[in-house]
Amino acid sequence: MNQPIETLVTPNVKTKPNARPRLQSMKKALSRLFQNKFGVLGGLFLLLLVILAVFAPWLAPYNPVKQDYMSVLQPPSAKHWFGTDALGRDILSRIIYGAQVSLKAGIISVGIALVIGVPVGLISGYFKGFWDEIIIMRVTDAMLSFPSLVLALTLAAVLGAGLNNAMIAIGLVYTPTFIRLVRGEVLAQREREYVEAARSSGISHWRIMLFHILPNAWAPIMVQATLSVAGAILAEASLSFLGLGTQPPTPSWGAMLSEGQGYLTQAPWMSIWPGVFIFLAVMSINVFGDAVRDMLDPKLK
Repeated sequence: MNQPIETLVTPNVKTKPNARPRLQSMKKALSRLFQNKFGVLGGLFLLLLVILAVFAPWLAPYNPVKQDYMSVLQPPSAKHWFGTDALGRDILSRIIYGAQVSLKAGIISVGIALVIGVPVGLISGYFKGFWDEIIIMRVTDAMLSFPSLVLALTLAAVLGAGLNNAMIAIGLVYTPTFIRLVRGEVLAQREREYVEAARSSGISHWRIMLFHILPNAWAPIMVQATLSVAGAILAEASLSFLGLGTQPPTPSWGAMLSEGQGYLTQAPWMSIWPGVFIFLAVMSINVFGDAVRDMLDPKLK
C-alpha cells in the first residue's frame, strides 16, 4: 500500500471536444457545391454580372445614353465590340449598364416578396385558424391562379410605367409563393419536439417563431429566393420590352430587345446581344440555385 501518490491521482487531462462540427459540415456542403460544374459556371457568370453592374462607370467604353449619329447601326468592330444601335449608342456600354437594372430589379423584387411573404407565412402557419384558412390562403390561391407575367403586367399597368413600379409589381407577384412555402415549413416544424419543449419552457410564441422555427426553415427559403431572382429578371425584361418597365434613355436589356425588333434584318446585333445576356443571366442563376439546393439538401449530408 506504499504506492507513490502519483499513481493514485488521476491526471487532469482535458479532453478536447469536437469544436468544429459546423465548420466540417460547411466544408462538406461547399465540396458538394464545387462538384456541380454547371452550378460553378453559373456562379462565375453571376459574379461577372455583379462586377459589371458595380464597376459599370469604369468598365463601359462609352456613355450608354450618348447619341452619335455618325455611328448609326454600325456592326460589331474593334471600335464597338457589340455594334451600335439606331441612335449610334454603343451596345456593349448599354449591356453593361443594363446589368445594373436587371440585378437591381431581381434583388429588390425578391426582397419585397421576402419582407411580406416570410412574416405572413410564419403567422399563418403558426397560428392557423380563420385568418389562415379563409383569408390569407384564399387570397394566395387566387393570386397563384393567374400566370405570373399576366399578373405583373396588370399590377404594373395599374401602378404606372417605371422601374420602381415594375419592381413593386414583380415583388407582389412573387409574394404568394413565399407565403405558401414558409407556411408549409412552419406547419411541418410547429409540432416537432423542440417546439413543444420551447412552449413548455414558457417561451413566447413570437420568440419561438423567430428563433426556433424560422432558422430551421431558412434553407428552402434561400433556395426559392435564388431561383426567384432569375424569374424577376426575366419579368423585368418582359415589362421593359412592353414599355411598362425601365423607361428611356436608361439602358435595359428588355427595352433594348424592344428597340431592336424593328431592325432584325438590318442590324440583328441590336437584339442578339441583349437576348444572349438575358438568357445567360437567367440560366446561370437557375443552375446556381439548383446547386445551392443540392448543397443544402439534408439528405446529402
